Amino acid sequence: MDLIGYLFFPSGAVMRASRGIAVKGSAVVVLLLTLLMHTEGVKKYKTGDQVILYVNKVGPYHNPQETYHYYTLPVCRPKEVRHKSLSLGEVLDGDRMAESLYDIRFRENVERQTLCQLALSEAEVEELREAIEELYYFEFVLDDIPIWGFVGYMEESGFLPHSHKVGLWTHLDFNIEYNGDAVIFANVSVKDVKPVPLDGGAGAFPVAGATGGLTVTHTYSVRWFESPLPHERRAERLRDYSFFPKTLEIHWLSIINSLVLVVLLLGFVIIILMRVLKNDFARYNVEEDGTCDDLDQADNGWKIIHTDVFRFPPYKSLLCAVLGVGAQFLTLATGIIIMALLGMFNVHRHGAINSAAIALYALTSCVSGYCSCRFYTQIQGKRWVWNIILTSSLFSAPLFLTWSVVNSVHWWSGSTQALPATTVLLLLAVWALVGFPLAVIGGIVGKNGAESFQAPCRTRNIARQIPPQPWYKHTAVHMAIGGFLPFSAISVELYYIFATVWGRESYTLYGILLCVFAILLSVGACISVALTYFLLSGEDYRWWWRSVLSTASTGLFIFIYSVFYYRNRSSMSGIVQSVEFFGYSLLTALVFSFMLGTVSFWASLTFIRYIYRSIKMD
Repeated sequence: MDLIGYLFFPSGAVMRASRGIAVKGSAVVVLLLTLLMHTEGVKKYKTGDQVILYVNKVGPYHNPQETYHYYTLPVCRPKEVRHKSLSLGEVLDGDRMAESLYDIRFRENVERQTLCQLALSEAEVEELREAIEELYYFEFVLDDIPIWGFVGYMEESGFLPHSHKVGLWTHLDFNIEYNGDAVIFANVSVKDVKPVPLDGGAGAFPVAGATGGLTVTHTYSVRWFESPLPHERRAERLRDYSFFPKTLEIHWLSIINSLVLVVLLLGFVIIILMRVLKNDFARYNVEEDGTCDDLDQADNGWKIIHTDVFRFPPYKSLLCAVLGVGAQFLTLATGIIIMALLGMFNVHRHGAINSAAIALYALTSCVSGYCSCRFYTQIQGKRWVWNIILTSSLFSAPLFLTWSVVNSVHWWSGSTQALPATTVLLLLAVWALVGFPLAVIGGIVGKNGAESFQAPCRTRNIARQIPPQPWYKHTAVHMAIGGFLPFSAISVELYYIFATVWGRESYTLYGILLCVFAILLSVGACISVALTYFLLSGEDYRWWWRSVLSTASTGLFIFIYSVFYYRNRSSMSGIVQSVEFFGYSLLTALVFSFMLGTVSFWASLTFIRYIYRSIKMD
């Protein structure tokens, strides 16, 4: 309504409405941060106090995003399942914590306590057998500490005769460390425990029941150990322990190698370009001083198109929307990395990074609206209302479409990754009540504060004819060069990011990530400037969109790498995991395209203004 009202009422009315939206929005922001960044303080216990163990989720070991509620398996469960209240980040991470039957008391050891006795039907035995054969693991949570273990045991041995053994772990040993009145660490083990056979194979394990149905008794033990580690450092204990294998040992060597290559590349581009520009400046200024009466006929190169180089491009609104969304994601990525460096994301805060990303995306919508509408007004755009709408939907529309497909697949499979209706409504409310209004406010502020476009040269009414270009100056070639070089700068780090997001790694080197992020943007800017110079040297002034596309193609290389990672670096399989992986990999590639396209455009614009201000004009 504020956008439409601006078309019929004075601007003062809209500014008053904007202030009203801002006042209401501040309250919404406070509520948003409270909901998204909910954390609990240190839990203190007395001897004998109950320490609640929550069961969370199960899923195939090689498909991290394919998870199901623990109680979907035929296991011990209470008569009334009571779920824990979760934050938005935990829900987005697929957590569905519920209270268990395990009775754990602070600093009280328990030996062979019976949990329950289950009479499994033939169908339930088959369900457990299939889960074990797919390497299902479970996740429990005790005092915000994740505990992992496998549901059962499988062994393949021999060729002739072939042996296939499948067994269910019915006894768990909980080992819990404490310091004073706080829990420090917990894990589960099945050492010296024999699994109950589910395959009925001769000689595999002692027979536990008749053919078909099976009666099993689940038991557990609890052992407490004192730890010298204070509660403030308990994250270190969990980081050192790993249920999942670690593969980040050669991280520093790979990063140093990447840094050396990038420094050499940047040095080469900068030195060569500066020497060429120095010669151009000397030649053009000498000709202007007296040896050239008609510049358009006596010379060629980038100076001859000075009356066309600042001719505004087609599809101005889309260009500005891309720049606005790119600026938003640059702000968001920087904020996430800084928050990580400040220690706001650790292993005990489930889904904290998801919560921060949602909050920052909504709050930085004002950046996209401001940058897009401000530049759109500078280049004489008239339909600023639709520019704001386009900016707001340029990423949110593909995100909603991708999420709809992925969520539908999860819902169809019964995965915990499928978001509940209340969470969907909350996310829509965050975008409708915070994200979109802030984009509108930012757009209005940007439009009203925009000055005229500062061009060093006047633009002719009639466009100059562009001469035929050699093949190596075509858009596809520039996109290949401009996309591959930034990708090569982050290819090593990209593996570790993929291993963290789509694997089982815990990423902690956020300082290195910040350096690599800065290097990526620097390489993108330098490559864009070099390609823009070569384009102008061929008397082609269509640099506006070319500067964006030249490095935005890095997103295409990232998606190609994601396909390579899926096929050669991971063991993921199945429609559920595949749809999520490729759907969100496409969105990741799109985000990188927006960010690098924005950086390369502003670098090219700054470079062009610099070179045309540095020569004498008629």
